[in-house]
Amino acid sequence: MIRCKALFSSLLFVFLLAACQQQPEPEEHKTTMMVFGTLVTITLWDVEEEKANEAIDAVAEDLSFMHEAWHPWRPGPMGRTNQLLEMTGEFTGNISVMPLIKKTQELSAKSHGLFNPAMGNLIALWGFHQEDLFANFPPRQEEIDELLAQNPQVSDIKIDNVRISNDNPAVRLDLGAIAKGEAVERSIDYLQSIGIEHAMVNAGGDLKAIGRHGDRPWHIGVRHPRKSCQEENQAECIIARLDVRHNEAVFTSGDYERYFEYGGERYHHILDPRTGYPADQTTSVTVIHHDGATADAAATALFIAGPEQWPQIARDMGIEQVMLIDKQGRVYLTPAMAERVELQNDDIETVIQELP
Repeated sequence: MIRCKALFSSLLFVFLLAACQQQPEPEEHKTTMMVFGTLVTITLWDVEEEKANEAIDAVAEDLSFMHEAWHPWRPGPMGRTNQLLEMTGEFTGNISVMPLIKKTQELSAKSHGLFNPAMGNLIALWGFHQEDLFANFPPRQEEIDELLAQNPQVSDIKIDNVRISNDNPAVRLDLGAIAKGEAVERSIDYLQSIGIEHAMVNAGGDLKAIGRHGDRPWHIGVRHPRKSCQEENQAECIIARLDVRHNEAVFTSGDYERYFEYGGERYHHILDPRTGYPADQTTSVTVIHHDGATADAAATALFIAGPEQWPQIARDMGIEQVMLIDKQGRVYLTPAMAERVELQNDDIETVIQELP
C-alpha cells in the first residue's frame, strides 16, 4: 500500500508538472497602421489570439473613422463644421465632433489660449495643413498680421445643447494638437471595456498604456530633439527613458518632425497664436497625464509657453510631470518628472522646476 501511494504521488507530480509546462506563454500581438499623419502601433499583451485580432481590428477601424471625421481639410464632419463656422450662423452640430470641440474649449481656456485650435487659417497660411508637402518659405508679414487682427478663438464658438453658433468668420478648427490624444484615449478605453488589461497604443511616439508588458513595465524612450533617429542609431537619438505606469499617457511636442528651413532658420509647425510665428524658445516638451487629450494639448501649450512661462501653464492645466528642453539644450524637470525619467547623458544641464 505504501508503494502504491508513493507511485500515485509520483505520477500526480509528473502530471501536474507536465500540465504546467503545457501552459502557453503569454503572447504579444501587434499591428501598425498609418493614420493621423503618423504610424500608429497597437500592442496587446497576454491576450488570446482570436480576441486580440478582433480587438485590434476594432481599434484600427475606430482610428480610421476618427481620422476622417476630425480632418479639418477634407470633406467630412469637421470639414463641414468649418464651412458652417465661416458662415457665422447657427447650425446643428455633428455628434462626431461636438464632444471634442467642447473638450478643446476647456483645455484652451486652461492654457490661457496658448493651445488655440481655432487658428486653422494661420496653419494653412504656413502650409502646415498639408500632411506631406510644406511651404519652403514663410508667409508675408502682412498676411500674418491680418489673421492675428481677426483673433480667432475657440471661445468664439457657442454651443447650446446640439446647436452651434459663431460670430468670428476667421475661426477654422484644426485639432491637430488634440486629435491624436483623444484617439489614443478612446482606443485604450475601448480595450479596457472588453476586458483587456495590458496594452499600449502608440501614435508616432505619443502614447497611452495600461497594465504591463509581461514581467516589466512598458519601457519607452524620448527622442532627442537634435539627433536624427535612423534604424542604425536608435539608441543614440534617445535623450531620456522612462517606465510608463498603468493608465498613463505620454505625449511629446517637438520642432523636429514638421518643419522647413529658410535663410538658415528652422520654421516648424507649432505656431504661437500671439505672434503668428513658430514658437522659438523650446525644442521639445514631454508630459505625462492620465488623459491622452489633455497630455496632447498640454505638450503643445507648454512648448509655446517656453522656459519662462511653462510652470504657470502646467499648473493651470493640471500637469505635474513635465520635461522641457530649451534652445540651449537645457532640460527643465518638475520634481515629479525628475523621479521618473532616466536621462541618457550625465553632461546634460538640468533644472528642477517647482510649479507655482
